[in-house]
Amino acid sequence: MESSVSQSRDTSVVVVTLDTSEVYIIVSLSSRTDTQVIYIDPTTGTLGYSGKVGYDSFRSEKEALDYITNGSKWLCKSVTYARAILGYSAIGSFGLLLVATKLTASIPHLPGGGCIYTVAESQWVKVSLQNPQPLGKGEAKNIQELTELDIDGKHYFCETRDITRPFPSRMPLHKPDDEFVWNRWFSMPFKKIGLPGHCVTLLQGFTECRSFGSSGQQEGMVALTARRSRLHPGTRYLARGLNSCFSTGNEVECEQLVWVPKRSGQSVPFSTYIWRRGTIPIWWGAELKITAAEAEIYVSDRDPYKGSAQYYERLSKRYDSRNLDVTVGSNQKKKAFVPIACINLLRNGEGKSESILVQHFEESLNYIRSTGKLPHTRILLINYDWHASTKLKGEQQTIEGLWRLLKLPTVAIGFSEGDYLPSRQRIKECRGEIVYNDDSEGAFCLRSHQNGVVRFNCADSLDRTNAASFFGGLQVFVEQCTRLGISLDSDFLYGHQSYNNQGGYTAPLPQGWEKRTDAVTGKTYYIDHNTRTTTWTHPCPDKPWKRFDMTFEEFKRSTILSPVSQLADLFLLAGDIHATLYTGSKAMHSQILSIFNEDTGKFKQFSAAQNMKITLQRRYKNAVVDSSRQKQLEMFLGLRLFKHLPSIPVQPLHVLSRPSAFFLKPVANMFPSSNGGAALLNFKRKDLVWVCPQAADVVELFIYLAQPCHVCQLLLTISHGADDSTFPSTVDVRTGRTLDGLKLVLEVGEVDTFFCCKKDEIHGASIPQCANGTNLLIPLAGPVSSEDMAITGAGARCHDQYTSSLALLYDFEELEGELDFLTRVIAITFYPAVSGSSPITLGEIEVLGVSLPWKDVFSKEGHGARLYGLAQKSRKETNPFSSALDTNPFAASLPNETVPQTVQTDASANWLDLLTGESESSESISLPVRENVMSGGADLLAFLDSTVTGNKDAEADSMFSTSKDGRASDGGAQKYINCLKSLVGPNMERKLKFTEAMKLEIERLQLNLSAAERDRALLLIGVDPATINPNVLLDESYTRRLCRVAGSLALLGQTSLEDKINAAIGLEIVDNDLLDFWNINAIGESCCGGMCQVRAESQSPGHASSTVSSLQGSQSVFLCLKCQRKACKVCCAGKGALLLESYTSMEVTNSNGLSSQSGSNHGSQVDGCTNQSMMLDGVICKYCCNNIVLDALILDYVRVLISLRRSARVDNAAHNALDQAIGFSFGDCIPERKQSSVNEPAVKVLRQLLNGQESLAEFPFASFLYPVETAKDSAPFLSLLAPLNSGSQNSYWKAPPNSSSVEFAIVLNTLSDVDGIVLLVSPCGYSMSDAPTVQIWASNKMHKEERSVMGKWDVQSLIESSSEFYGPEKSGQGDRVPRHVKFAFRNPVRCRIIWITMRLQRPGSSSISFERDFNLLSLDENPFAQPLDRRASFGGAAESDPCLHAKRILVMGNSVRKDAELTSSQSSDQLNLKNFLDRAPQLNRFKVPIEAERLTCNDLILEQYLSPASPLLAGFRLDAFSAIKPRVTHSPSSSIDFWDSSVTLLEDRLVSPAVLYLQVSALQESQEIIVGEYRLPEAKPGTAMYFDFSRLIQARRISFRLLGDLAAFIDDPSEQDDYYDSRVSPLALGLSLSSRVKLYYYADPYELGKWASLSAL
Repeated sequence: MESSVSQSRDTSVVVVTLDTSEVYIIVSLSSRTDTQVIYIDPTTGTLGYSGKVGYDSFRSEKEALDYITNGSKWLCKSVTYARAILGYSAIGSFGLLLVATKLTASIPHLPGGGCIYTVAESQWVKVSLQNPQPLGKGEAKNIQELTELDIDGKHYFCETRDITRPFPSRMPLHKPDDEFVWNRWFSMPFKKIGLPGHCVTLLQGFTECRSFGSSGQQEGMVALTARRSRLHPGTRYLARGLNSCFSTGNEVECEQLVWVPKRSGQSVPFSTYIWRRGTIPIWWGAELKITAAEAEIYVSDRDPYKGSAQYYERLSKRYDSRNLDVTVGSNQKKKAFVPIACINLLRNGEGKSESILVQHFEESLNYIRSTGKLPHTRILLINYDWHASTKLKGEQQTIEGLWRLLKLPTVAIGFSEGDYLPSRQRIKECRGEIVYNDDSEGAFCLRSHQNGVVRFNCADSLDRTNAASFFGGLQVFVEQCTRLGISLDSDFLYGHQSYNNQGGYTAPLPQGWEKRTDAVTGKTYYIDHNTRTTTWTHPCPDKPWKRFDMTFEEFKRSTILSPVSQLADLFLLAGDIHATLYTGSKAMHSQILSIFNEDTGKFKQFSAAQNMKITLQRRYKNAVVDSSRQKQLEMFLGLRLFKHLPSIPVQPLHVLSRPSAFFLKPVANMFPSSNGGAALLNFKRKDLVWVCPQAADVVELFIYLAQPCHVCQLLLTISHGADDSTFPSTVDVRTGRTLDGLKLVLEVGEVDTFFCCKKDEIHGASIPQCANGTNLLIPLAGPVSSEDMAITGAGARCHDQYTSSLALLYDFEELEGELDFLTRVIAITFYPAVSGSSPITLGEIEVLGVSLPWKDVFSKEGHGARLYGLAQKSRKETNPFSSALDTNPFAASLPNETVPQTVQTDASANWLDLLTGESESSESISLPVRENVMSGGADLLAFLDSTVTGNKDAEADSMFSTSKDGRASDGGAQKYINCLKSLVGPNMERKLKFTEAMKLEIERLQLNLSAAERDRALLLIGVDPATINPNVLLDESYTRRLCRVAGSLALLGQTSLEDKINAAIGLEIVDNDLLDFWNINAIGESCCGGMCQVRAESQSPGHASSTVSSLQGSQSVFLCLKCQRKACKVCCAGKGALLLESYTSMEVTNSNGLSSQSGSNHGSQVDGCTNQSMMLDGVICKYCCNNIVLDALILDYVRVLISLRRSARVDNAAHNALDQAIGFSFGDCIPERKQSSVNEPAVKVLRQLLNGQESLAEFPFASFLYPVETAKDSAPFLSLLAPLNSGSQNSYWKAPPNSSSVEFAIVLNTLSDVDGIVLLVSPCGYSMSDAPTVQIWASNKMHKEERSVMGKWDVQSLIESSSEFYGPEKSGQGDRVPRHVKFAFRNPVRCRIIWITMRLQRPGSSSISFERDFNLLSLDENPFAQPLDRRASFGGAAESDPCLHAKRILVMGNSVRKDAELTSSQSSDQLNLKNFLDRAPQLNRFKVPIEAERLTCNDLILEQYLSPASPLLAGFRLDAFSAIKPRVTHSPSSSIDFWDSSVTLLEDRLVSPAVLYLQVSALQESQEIIVGEYRLPEAKPGTAMYFDFSRLIQARRISFRLLGDLAAFIDDPSEQDDYYDSRVSPLALGLSLSSRVKLYYYADPYELGKWASLSAL
């Protein structure tokens, strides 16, 4: 419901928090006529919006508010009124919504319409989430600091126009320039729900306008806009010079827009001038001293000009107007180059600290010219020592000197001029470039363009820069006014001014002259009343740019100073804003901007004291506050989140158990209830305590989810009364697509123990006793094959009491659970601690998962279009694993050449330089020496990357062959065994070294073998898989160091990817590096010899890898940066070694391996302000590389391959879901993307089919409760419920030929009042033999015996009465209503499940007549009817073999708008419930005294020694761990923006969730008995969890052992100090059992007495 560009209302945002703590965002945009309601999920913080009218789309804000509050304002806990949404993000335990509560119209009326607002006041709406994901203390602190970011007065936006580019922008509003968008990350949640315009595009900087004129009358408007670049964000001493994104610190684009306001309908003339300001574009920095002395300036001593050329290239591309059509009307010639004039204001005197920068500035430009990389750009450097000139000559002469230097470049660059034409019908009048888009009604006519840019800089791009840019902009401002017909000459103050339509300007007319317009031609002519003559030519044309040649006094005397003062005010305000953003204080030395005022002297005296105050403020903030402000900026931009918020997920999960999910079977309750347990799925009843009947041995719940998804987590809210033992103690979970396809994913049962231990009852999925209202999160993996669990040993790894090795490097025995995005039913079975002892209480139950973007899939937009494209590509790929690995961020491809994989001569060509993001060329100084240039293309990672040379043999080509289920072929296992034998010998006589074992794992992953398939192959030849486990092949101390170095590599790799993505903004970067990030050699690959002088990898006997080419011919030779020796590719370390080599040599780094201070470190290029990666070129040979660095590279490579295997499994599951839902494998079942206008006919047809009612059974919101029999060549049965305009016109569902009856159990979108069913006839049409009999039932439960019959209908009667249904459908139906049959109910029925049975007619049935519109009423079958002729259907095998078939099934009616209020029990029942809940337990817990305890094995084993007189042990208390699960564990495996990297948004952590177990054993009679093993849920750190033993225990020693995926957890990085200390445990200290476990026993407090009760737990 978009409106026109003109705004009839202001945007309004209302944030409503209900008394249930639910939060709704009500948005009424000025560009729309309707109102949207966005729901913030109270558990995960995801935004929800469906676009359904009457549900979250309303006609007005009042209507929406009444719907949310049910018409009662008393239900609102708080209401926040705002003017705009600035961003939102769900971060850990909070949802952060940033809104602008007060706006200032800085530029109320832009030429062409639009208003630019400055955020005057903003507010963070902090939504507390109940997701118990552990959050580190540092993360919580960083979240708090983020909400303290200074927004007010320094950010602005425009709702209707793109203002990220120079005015007027050629791009629409929804395609801004990313360089200047500061809330890109914060706006993503709105884009994902299809409402991108609801979050404004936020810019940082300054914008303001002033009116000016002569004689006190307004003649023109001037606006100053300053856009701050986000590519090098940071504070003064943390963001200087260049960074890895080829941008400089404090980089600002300034725009001076001048226009003449006109009446409505008239053309608006305007002109705009652009200049830049920023620090010097080389690698340099400054170290702040403790004393009051100036900071020490230094320049990087390694390639300080790296990236300078790219910086100027970005400017050149942005301000290049050479190819624009500006020749007509302006007589401009096409420029030969783009001029960039750099005005350097640094001190250049001898002994000045800034002189080193001046010298390097000049050298950097000479270097750029020598490379020839910018052939069409001319860079002019003008050094002008502003401070020295002011001191020696004074301010006035300094200004004059600046004008003389600026004249030539300013005149050459010029500025843009044009008109806004209110009507596009006047485009023909334009003599220049025409610019228009949907953001404005008219069009812009640009007569001339600015070509190039002037760039000002001082050391910080602050005070001197602001002053110089003002005086430069002042000259342009006067010229802009002159050309617009506004003379600022004081001699002609009272002259008549007018505008020339031909694009020039009109100078003041002499005395006695008059200007008029010819009525016929519209041309302007002039009348000389003195001589009574006329002329077409202006009598006294003015000299352009004349004030550049004036002295300061001449300028002042000849110029009207009021407009100058207005412009100076704008620059003063802008200078303060930019100084505050960069230094935290206002601008200094600003008195020179008031030099045209009469009281300048008084201002100078005040300014001197003010400057001293500002200096002290800056020094304090730079030393104390800058690091915090830096962190705020990075988090707001979504940068370095893996450092600041390491455990925060990319995309929060969705709660699929919210309404419209429901229970398929009512949940029993001791007290009367009418909702059958619906309250257990409703967040509105957080305080609910559901009491199941007494003596229940088990409580089984069947939940039908709101959408199909992959289930990831189960969230339970502990709910009980005074007795916490009433909540269940264990839980089973089964999931499936349908009710009869449930598979076990979480089980309670017994496990085998080892050695001579006795066996006791073991609890699997444990639910501890906790305080009422505690949230417990249970991670769920997919169903795992029992055979895999038995083979790989991973299923028993948690139960091995004496396991000595930990999987610190990676999970060698990873079990791969089944992934299914069509899961719809989840069965949860709760077990009490003691069967039948007391009633079971339950609280809210939430199922969290990931759904596919079905809406986008059907419309082929957004993520759905990407998913569709990947599925199409996957159909053409042989190996689904390898097909998912074509986006290596460190690999490159030939841009204009395609090389078949089977004929690659060498796959190591064209790799991206990870550090620079640019291609290497022969002109590069540090380029490696290349003897031969490779011609092959490069693909991803080992089996597709440069470490593997292409093989022409058919065996190598078939190595990726897989079966239909994605598993490797049998040949893959044999190739793996062959590689193993090549390493250890045919008789297995050798032991594997660590590197060999890792390469063998790489080979396994290349062959697409799972860990279970690998172990199965090894066991067949008698090899114990544990003997080749790399986790046990290194000593513990080295393993610790290796894990930490690999962790640093992972973070540096992620940093490099962020740099690469941001560096590509405004540039076209070609990746053609020859070495990849890891450069791991395959088994048997060795040095090529020849020119290689390193020979690090000598030829080894044995079998080579299946991926190694026999060709050793074409090889490149590189030059080592350290030893300067030539090395072949095999003897070189990967590019990642450059990062690690630098950091491991520094000795001092912070906890995450990233430098923590300064803009550029000596000897390296480290952008410390944003902690961005080094920009180094070249390679390091393996002899010069530390061994631990080489091991870290191969370890990271294996982790990346494992991650890619998981991603491939996810993609395969998504493709399978598409196939099962819409028949993707049957051709193009999804039409091309349709515009809204094209979709309108489908909507109209649907309205006609349903008589204006709702469609209640549309996938994915509706689905089938049971699977439906389907023929092999049929469309999938889920396509029966697909949207009407989706799928191929010729596809339809049909049953197997031998099926004479099919039953459909359709679960509707929500509880609805159903009026009938519409059956769309298949394209083949019906015959007398395949027209079915249809019988329909309705129910709210899954049991058939509880359903109600709605009627029985005979479709065969249609065949006799209408030829329309006979035979194939005629082509060219267009927008006509498709053939259909309606089955109308006599009365609407409120239900949730519709049962439909279709049967083929028995010989001898008849029908009666029916209405013209085929709205059939219920019929009774007539067994005495005569047989009719039969015809085979389109899907039938023969005439004698008819089958059931249909195109679509539509359920029509009306959904129940709001869930019925949860009815409360009667007063007597409420009293009984309260009495039950208040009933205190007879026994309480008391702490068992401990004589001694001992911690071993990195605090993972706790032994507690008890006194012989200790009471019988009943259980133990465990305080929840504080360790977190990091999101980043390896270098990136995709070059796509991380926040947009996956269409499924299923992270690695969810594919194979990390689970912890606590094993408890007791020493009894010299035997160690396993007491229990508890699968620990996730809870907020410090949560007290009580676990009861299955029986009372008497023992002298109790041992607790923490098992599971321990290496998947880390401590909060802000709490780690000795990161590289090998003596520190490689495991998270937050997993320590120290002071975390307490034993307890039960006793009556009255029997123990007062003193003993003090030990109660």
